[in-house]
Amino acid sequence: MKLARSIIAPVTGIIVLLVVWESIVRIFDIRRFVLLAPSKIVSELADDPGAYWGNTVVTARHMIVGLSISLAIALVVGSIMAASRFIEEAAQPILIVILVTPWVAYMTSVVIWLDFGERPIIFLVAFTSFPVFAFGVVGGMRSADPSARELLASVDASKWEVLWRLRLPSALPSIFTTARFAIALALAAAYFAEGSALEQKGLGVIGRRASLDQTTGAEVLWTTIFCTAALGIVGLAAMSIAERTLLRWHASQRT
Repeated sequence: MKLARSIIAPVTGIIVLLVVWESIVRIFDIRRFVLLAPSKIVSELADDPGAYWGNTVVTARHMIVGLSISLAIALVVGSIMAASRFIEEAAQPILIVILVTPWVAYMTSVVIWLDFGERPIIFLVAFTSFPVFAFGVVGGMRSADPSARELLASVDASKWEVLWRLRLPSALPSIFTTARFAIALALAAAYFAEGSALEQKGLGVIGRRASLDQTTGAEVLWTTIFCTAALGIVGLAAMSIAERTLLRWHASQRT
Protein backbone atom coordinates (compact mmCIF):
# COMPACT_ATOMS: atom_id res chain seq x y z
CA MET A 1 0.00 0.00 0.00
CA LYS A 2 2.81 2.38 0.92
CA LEU A 3 4.70 1.56 -2.29
CA ALA A 4 1.60 2.15 -4.42
CA ARG A 5 0.98 5.48 -2.71
CA SER A 6 4.58 6.58 -3.25
CA ILE A 7 4.10 5.97 -6.99
CA ILE A 8 0.53 7.17 -7.46
CA ALA A 9 0.93 10.42 -5.51
CA PRO A 10 3.81 11.88 -7.58
CA VAL A 11 2.19 10.78 -10.85
CA THR A 12 -1.04 12.47 -9.79
CA GLY A 13 0.82 15.68 -8.97
CA ILE A 14 2.55 15.70 -12.36
CA ILE A 15 -0.74 15.10 -14.21
CA VAL A 16 -2.44 17.94 -12.31
CA LEU A 17 0.48 20.25 -13.10
CA LEU A 18 0.33 19.44 -16.82
CA VAL A 19 -3.46 19.91 -16.96
CA VAL A 20 -3.25 23.29 -15.19
CA TRP A 21 -0.32 24.31 -17.43
CA GLU A 22 -2.22 23.40 -20.60
CA SER A 23 -5.37 25.16 -19.39
CA ILE A 24 -3.55 28.40 -18.54
CA VAL A 25 -1.87 28.54 -21.95
CA ARG A 26 -5.15 27.94 -23.80
CA ILE A 27 -7.38 30.18 -21.67
CA PHE A 28 -5.05 33.18 -21.69
CA ASP A 29 -3.69 32.51 -25.19
CA ILE A 30 -0.08 32.90 -24.03
CA ARG A 31 2.54 33.38 -26.72
CA ARG A 32 4.71 30.39 -27.61
CA PHE A 33 8.03 31.82 -26.45
CA VAL A 34 6.55 32.94 -23.14
CA LEU A 35 5.00 29.56 -22.29
CA LEU A 36 4.39 26.61 -24.58
CA ALA A 37 1.55 24.17 -23.98
CA PRO A 38 2.57 20.63 -22.87
CA SER A 39 0.67 19.17 -25.84
CA LYS A 40 2.93 21.11 -28.22
CA ILE A 41 6.01 19.91 -26.34
CA VAL A 42 4.86 16.29 -26.58
CA SER A 43 4.22 16.78 -30.29
CA GLU A 44 7.74 18.18 -30.76
CA LEU A 45 9.20 15.25 -28.86
CA ALA A 46 7.25 12.77 -30.98
CA ASP A 47 8.56 14.35 -34.20
CA ASP A 48 12.23 13.69 -33.34
CA PRO A 49 12.59 11.61 -30.17
CA GLY A 50 16.06 10.31 -31.05
CA ALA A 51 17.63 13.78 -31.18
CA TYR A 52 16.20 14.84 -27.83
CA TRP A 53 17.11 11.53 -26.21
CA GLY A 54 20.70 11.77 -27.45
CA ASN A 55 21.11 15.33 -26.19
CA THR A 56 19.50 14.47 -22.86
CA VAL A 57 22.01 11.64 -22.40
CA VAL A 58 24.88 14.07 -23.06
CA THR A 59 23.58 16.55 -20.48
CA ALA A 60 23.05 13.70 -18.01
CA ARG A 61 26.67 12.64 -18.49
CA HIS A 62 27.92 16.16 -17.85
CA MET A 63 25.81 16.34 -14.70
CA ILE A 64 26.84 12.92 -13.33
CA VAL A 65 30.57 13.37 -13.99
CA GLY A 66 30.57 16.87 -12.50
CA LEU A 67 28.62 15.79 -9.43
CA SER A 68 30.88 12.76 -8.89
CA ILE A 69 34.00 14.94 -8.98
CA SER A 70 32.37 17.48 -6.69
CA LEU A 71 31.32 14.85 -4.13
CA ALA A 72 34.75 13.19 -4.11
CA ILE A 73 36.50 16.50 -3.42
CA ALA A 74 33.86 17.52 -0.86
CA LEU A 75 34.39 14.28 1.09
CA VAL A 76 38.11 15.01 1.40
CA VAL A 77 37.75 18.73 2.16
CA GLY A 78 34.72 18.20 4.40
CA SER A 79 36.56 15.55 6.45
CA ILE A 80 39.41 17.99 7.06
CA MET A 81 36.98 20.77 7.98
CA ALA A 82 35.08 18.50 10.36
CA ALA A 83 38.33 17.56 12.12
CA SER A 84 39.36 21.17 12.78
CA ARG A 85 37.17 24.09 13.85
CA PHE A 86 39.82 26.56 12.71
CA ILE A 87 39.98 25.10 9.18
CA GLU A 88 36.17 24.97 9.04
CA GLU A 89 35.78 28.62 10.01
CA ALA A 90 38.55 29.64 7.60
CA ALA A 91 37.00 27.71 4.69
CA GLN A 92 33.38 28.75 5.24
CA PRO A 93 33.72 32.28 3.74
CA ILE A 94 35.32 30.79 0.61
CA LEU A 95 32.53 28.25 0.20
CA ILE A 96 29.88 30.93 0.74
CA VAL A 97 31.48 33.18 -1.89
CA ILE A 98 31.45 30.30 -4.40
CA LEU A 99 27.85 29.51 -3.52
CA VAL A 100 26.39 33.02 -3.75
CA THR A 101 28.39 34.38 -6.68
CA PRO A 102 26.31 34.15 -9.92
CA TRP A 103 28.29 31.65 -11.98
CA VAL A 104 26.60 32.88 -15.16
CA ALA A 105 28.69 36.05 -14.81
CA TYR A 106 32.03 34.25 -14.97
CA MET A 107 30.99 31.36 -17.21
CA THR A 108 32.64 32.98 -20.25
CA SER A 109 35.92 33.31 -18.33
CA VAL A 110 35.83 29.59 -17.47
CA VAL A 111 35.26 28.69 -21.14
CA ILE A 112 38.18 30.88 -22.24
CA TRP A 113 40.39 29.42 -19.51
CA LEU A 114 39.63 25.74 -20.16
CA ASP A 115 38.93 26.08 -23.91
CA PHE A 116 35.72 25.06 -25.63
CA GLY A 117 34.25 21.60 -25.23
CA GLU A 118 33.31 19.40 -22.28
CA ARG A 119 35.99 20.50 -19.80
CA PRO A 120 34.47 23.89 -18.88
CA ILE A 121 31.02 22.29 -18.61
CA ILE A 122 32.14 19.58 -16.19
CA PHE A 123 34.28 22.07 -14.25
CA LEU A 124 31.37 24.46 -13.81
CA VAL A 125 29.03 21.67 -12.68
CA ALA A 126 31.56 20.46 -10.11
CA PHE A 127 32.49 23.96 -8.99
CA THR A 128 28.94 25.15 -8.37
CA SER A 129 27.82 22.01 -6.52
CA PHE A 130 30.98 21.60 -4.41
CA PRO A 131 30.01 24.02 -1.59
CA VAL A 132 26.63 22.31 -1.14
CA PHE A 133 28.26 18.92 -0.72
CA ALA A 134 31.00 20.32 1.53
CA PHE A 135 28.49 21.84 3.96
CA GLY A 136 26.54 18.58 3.97
CA VAL A 137 29.64 16.51 4.72
CA VAL A 138 30.79 18.79 7.54
CA GLY A 139 27.35 19.02 9.15
CA GLY A 140 26.82 15.27 8.90
CA MET A 141 30.20 14.31 10.29
CA ARG A 142 29.82 16.70 13.21
CA SER A 143 26.47 15.06 14.07
CA ALA A 144 28.15 11.74 14.86
CA ASP A 145 26.96 10.23 18.16
CA PRO A 146 29.25 11.47 21.00
CA SER A 147 28.88 8.21 22.92
CA ALA A 148 29.98 6.25 19.86
CA ARG A 149 33.00 8.53 19.53
CA GLU A 150 33.89 7.91 23.16
CA LEU A 151 33.54 4.16 22.64
CA LEU A 152 35.88 4.19 19.65
CA ALA A 153 38.34 6.36 21.55
CA SER A 154 38.29 3.88 24.46
CA VAL A 155 39.51 1.07 22.19
CA ASP A 156 42.17 3.30 20.60
CA ALA A 157 40.50 3.32 17.19
CA SER A 158 42.54 5.09 14.52
CA LYS A 159 41.34 8.28 12.84
CA TRP A 160 40.68 6.29 9.68
CA GLU A 161 38.48 3.80 11.59
CA VAL A 162 36.55 6.65 13.23
CA LEU A 163 36.06 8.26 9.84
CA TRP A 164 35.00 5.05 8.07
CA ARG A 165 32.91 3.47 10.81
CA LEU A 166 31.31 6.51 12.42
CA ARG A 167 31.74 9.90 10.78
CA LEU A 168 31.02 8.89 7.18
CA PRO A 169 27.89 6.82 7.98
CA SER A 170 26.66 9.70 10.16
CA ALA A 171 27.16 12.09 7.25
CA LEU A 172 25.20 10.03 4.71
CA PRO A 173 21.71 11.44 5.55
CA SER A 174 23.04 14.99 5.27
CA ILE A 175 24.85 14.18 2.02
CA PHE A 176 21.69 12.76 0.46
CA THR A 177 19.72 15.83 1.52
CA THR A 178 22.23 18.25 0.03
CA ALA A 179 22.56 16.10 -3.08
CA ARG A 180 19.03 17.07 -4.06
CA PHE A 181 20.03 20.74 -4.15
CA ALA A 182 23.28 19.83 -5.91
CA ILE A 183 21.37 18.10 -8.71
CA ALA A 184 19.36 21.25 -9.36
CA LEU A 185 22.50 23.41 -9.42
CA ALA A 186 24.32 20.91 -11.63
CA LEU A 187 21.51 20.77 -14.18
CA ALA A 188 21.34 24.56 -14.44
CA ALA A 189 25.13 24.84 -14.75
CA ALA A 190 25.31 22.09 -17.37
CA TYR A 191 22.49 23.57 -19.46
CA PHE A 192 23.89 27.09 -19.57
CA ALA A 193 27.52 25.98 -19.92
CA GLU A 194 26.68 23.76 -22.88
CA GLY A 195 25.21 26.75 -24.66
CA SER A 196 28.34 28.84 -24.03
CA ALA A 197 31.11 26.27 -24.55
CA LEU A 198 30.40 25.73 -28.27
CA GLU A 199 29.76 22.06 -27.57
CA GLN A 200 28.14 20.08 -30.36
CA LYS A 201 25.63 18.12 -28.28
CA GLY A 202 23.55 18.69 -25.16
CA LEU A 203 20.20 20.19 -24.24
CA GLY A 204 21.84 23.56 -23.59
CA VAL A 205 23.29 23.60 -27.11
CA ILE A 206 20.01 23.12 -28.94
CA GLY A 207 18.24 25.32 -26.40
CA ARG A 208 20.62 28.20 -27.10
CA ARG A 209 20.20 27.83 -30.85
CA ALA A 210 16.44 27.68 -30.48
CA SER A 211 16.35 30.90 -28.46
CA LEU A 212 17.70 32.73 -31.53
CA ASP A 213 15.09 31.27 -33.89
CA GLN A 214 11.87 33.27 -34.00
CA THR A 215 9.98 30.79 -36.23
CA THR A 216 10.16 27.29 -34.75
CA GLY A 217 12.51 28.09 -31.88
CA ALA A 218 9.83 28.20 -29.20
CA GLU A 219 8.92 24.53 -29.64
CA VAL A 220 12.53 23.40 -29.50
CA LEU A 221 13.43 25.68 -26.58
CA TRP A 222 10.56 24.59 -24.38
CA THR A 223 11.13 20.94 -25.27
CA THR A 224 14.73 21.21 -24.06
CA ILE A 225 13.44 22.80 -20.85
CA PHE A 226 10.94 19.96 -20.49
CA CYS A 227 13.68 17.34 -21.05
CA THR A 228 15.92 19.06 -18.50
CA ALA A 229 13.12 19.02 -15.93
CA ALA A 230 12.45 15.34 -16.68
CA LEU A 231 16.16 14.60 -16.25
CA GLY A 232 16.09 16.32 -12.87
CA ILE A 233 13.06 14.29 -11.79
CA VAL A 234 14.80 11.06 -12.79
CA GLY A 235 17.91 12.14 -10.89
CA LEU A 236 15.92 12.91 -7.74
CA ALA A 237 14.05 9.61 -8.01
CA ALA A 238 17.34 7.73 -8.33
CA MET A 239 18.65 9.63 -5.31
CA SER A 240 15.60 8.62 -3.27
CA ILE A 241 16.05 4.96 -4.21
CA ALA A 242 19.73 5.06 -3.30
CA GLU A 243 18.91 6.75 0.00
CA ARG A 244 16.34 4.13 0.95
CA THR A 245 18.74 1.34 -0.02
CA LEU A 246 21.84 2.65 1.75
CA LEU A 247 20.09 4.13 4.79
CA ARG A 248 17.74 1.32 5.72
CA TRP A 249 19.42 1.34 9.14
CA HIS A 250 18.69 5.05 9.72
CA ALA A 251 15.67 6.30 11.68
CA SER A 252 14.58 8.56 8.80
CA GLN A 253 13.84 5.51 6.63
CA ARG A 254 11.86 3.54 9.18
CA THR A 255 8.09 3.22 8.88
